[in-house]
Amino acid sequence: MSTTQAQVSPGLWALAWRRLRADKVAMTALGIVIAFLITLALSATGLIAADWEQEIAVSYAPPSFIGADGAGAGKAEAEAPPPENPLDPLKDIIRELRKQPGGAAQAPVNDYGIADPLAKEMAEINADLAKTGKAAVLEKQTTLPFGADKWGHDIIKKTVKGAETSIVVGLVAAFLATLLGTVFGASAGYFGGRVDDFFNWFYSIFTSIPYLLLILAVAAVLQQKGITTIILILAFTGWTGPFRLIRAEYMKHKAREYVWAADAIGASHWRKMFVHIFPNVSHVALVQISILVVGFIKSEVILSFLGFGVPVGVVSWGSMLNEAQNELILGKWWQLVAATAAMAVLVTAFSLFTDALRDALDPKLK
Repeated sequence: MSTTQAQVSPGLWALAWRRLRADKVAMTALGIVIAFLITLALSATGLIAADWEQEIAVSYAPPSFIGADGAGAGKAEAEAPPPENPLDPLKDIIRELRKQPGGAAQAPVNDYGIADPLAKEMAEINADLAKTGKAAVLEKQTTLPFGADKWGHDIIKKTVKGAETSIVVGLVAAFLATLLGTVFGASAGYFGGRVDDFFNWFYSIFTSIPYLLLILAVAAVLQQKGITTIILILAFTGWTGPFRLIRAEYMKHKAREYVWAADAIGASHWRKMFVHIFPNVSHVALVQISILVVGFIKSEVILSFLGFGVPVGVVSWGSMLNEAQNELILGKWWQLVAATAAMAVLVTAFSLFTDALRDALDPKLK
């Protein structure tokens, strides 16, 4: 006696994952994105790049593969003391005064006879540091694997810390923008009528203003008050894309039989909107999050580059590019290359993965 086992049809997510695994480009892009997220987690927990603010190198230390010959020679020449002028009569008079009795007991003076008012206090501090063994100062390096900035910070560690800021802003702002767009779109598409008219009017106001001008205007009003401000700026200006798509999906699904069945058993509007309909349109929201992450990372870089982004003391890829524009005049290109390369790799990988995810979740390809 043979038994026939029922074949369970795979769901939307199982089919999407099957398509993604078959796409080598998508899996490679996903691996790069995961690597960046792991780096973000390690940086946020302080396991890596926690000491990025330490001045471990000389100013504008070049990358190790270039060498410190040119930069070191220029720095040594710049720091060399000026030649002493033997004809300076003031110095001769001061030397004669120091030779007089009691001159050595006076407070230390420079070559022009100006006494140091803090000489005694600094001598006591140095003596205390010498007793505790903290007087030794680490010698600054002349080269680093990918160079240093003006203050001697390691560019690699600075890029990792900047990635933490830019990625966190992109992820959180994309989630909030998609959440707003989903709630607004679900309400407009499900209820229709005056509710739909109100949200469409609200949507038209935001889309009538160019996006870059809109975020700059909101940033100028809110001013620099931290990373939270940037996240709110991007979320409040980026919800229009998810709103349009979610509204269309809800208008289509509210007339389906399963929604009628839920209405027949007395389900509330909230339950029909977010328990019955939303699971069937959640793939649209997921794709929108992945699309907005890419756009918001670039928007944060633009804001920080123009001076409306992260506050002073917080590093991001945008602030690094802001510093690099002045360094290019001096021929110091390594900070610009590091920030640009990191952003280009992440944005390209995220874009490729987003395109593959959108194709995998497209119900028409089932």
